[in-house]
Amino acid sequence: MAEKDEKKKQSPKKKSALSLVMIVVAVITVVIGGGGYFYVSSGVNQTINSDKVTLFTVNNGETLLKLCARLEKQQMVSGCLPLKIHSKISDTYTKIKSGTYEIEPEMPLSAFLLAVVEGRQKQYAFTIIEGENIYQVLDKIDKAKYLNNDLKGKSIKKVAEALDLPYESPEGWLYPETYNYALNSTASDLLKRAIAKQKSLLTSLWPDRRGNLTIYKPYQALILASIIEKESSADAERSVISSVFHNRLRDGMRLQTDPTVIYGIWHEYEGDITRQHLKQKTRYNTYRIDGLPPTPIANASKASLEAALNPASTDYYYFVASGDGEHVFNQTLEQHNRAVRNYLRKQRLESLKKNNG
Repeated sequence: MAEKDEKKKQSPKKKSALSLVMIVVAVITVVIGGGGYFYVSSGVNQTINSDKVTLFTVNNGETLLKLCARLEKQQMVSGCLPLKIHSKISDTYTKIKSGTYEIEPEMPLSAFLLAVVEGRQKQYAFTIIEGENIYQVLDKIDKAKYLNNDLKGKSIKKVAEALDLPYESPEGWLYPETYNYALNSTASDLLKRAIAKQKSLLTSLWPDRRGNLTIYKPYQALILASIIEKESSADAERSVISSVFHNRLRDGMRLQTDPTVIYGIWHEYEGDITRQHLKQKTRYNTYRIDGLPPTPIANASKASLEAALNPASTDYYYFVASGDGEHVFNQTLEQHNRAVRNYLRKQRLESLKKNNG
C-alpha cells in the first residue's frame, strides 16, 4: 500500500513534465511551420529577375517544375524548391497552359504563373479598316508583328480557297474591326474570324431589306455596299448614294463610279485617276461594263451594308463631291454637269489660295 501511495504522489509531477514537453514540441512545430510557410510563400511570390518586358513561351506538354527550371536556368528566379513544395499541397499553379506570355519588370512569379494557368497569352492587335481592300489587308499582314503569314505568295484566288470562300476573291468578306491574336497565330485563322463576323452580319441584315431593290442575292449586296463605302464616309449620305445606284441599275444605266475603276487597275494606280484609266476596259470599269462589278472592291461597314439593302426613295441619278466632304445630288445630267463645274471652280480657288499663301 505504501508503494501505491508513493506512485500516486509522484503522478502529478510526471504529468506536469509531460505537459511541458508537449508545449515545447507544439511551440517548435509552430515556429518551424511558420518558417516553412514563410519560405514557401516568399519563394512563390519572389520577383522575377527581368529589367524589361520579356516574352516567355510555355511549351506544349511542359510541366510547372520544368517551366520553373527554365526560368532558373535563365537566372530569372532564385530557385524552384518553394514552388515544388507548394505544388505538393496545392494545385493552384499546376494546370498551366502552353503559349507565349509576357513577363513585366518586377513581376511576382505568382502573378506570372496565374496568367499561365488562365491562358492569358500576350495579345497583338490587327485592325481592318472600313474601305480597305484585300490588297491593303494582305500588305498589312505581311508587316504584322508576330503573325505567321501562311497566305504569303498566294494568288487572290488561292487566298480565297485558303479562307474557305467559294468565290474568286475574299474581297469584301472581312468585317472591319480590331482583332487580337497571340504570337505565331496564322493570318488565315485571323481572317477567318473577320469573315465569320461579316457573314453573320450580312445574314442578319438580308431578311430586313426593303425598298425597290435591284439586287437579288446577298453577295450582290456586299458588292454594292463596298462601292457605297468607297464613295462616302458620311452616314447621312449612304442611303441616298445607294438610291442613285439602284436607280441607275433599274434603268439600265452604267454605274460610272471611279472607285471601281481604281480597283481594276490597283497595281498601277498612283493616286490620280486619268481619262485613260476611264477608257481602259477592265472587269471593274463601270464606265465600260453594265451592272455591278464581279466582286466587291473593299470591306464594307455595317452602315454601308444597311444602305445597300435599304436605299432612300429618291429620283437622283447623279452625284458629285461638294468640296466639303459630302456630295451634291441631281436628277438630270444637265444639273450634274453644272454641279461638276461648280466643284472644279471651287477646287481651283482653293488651289490659288494655297499657292498665294
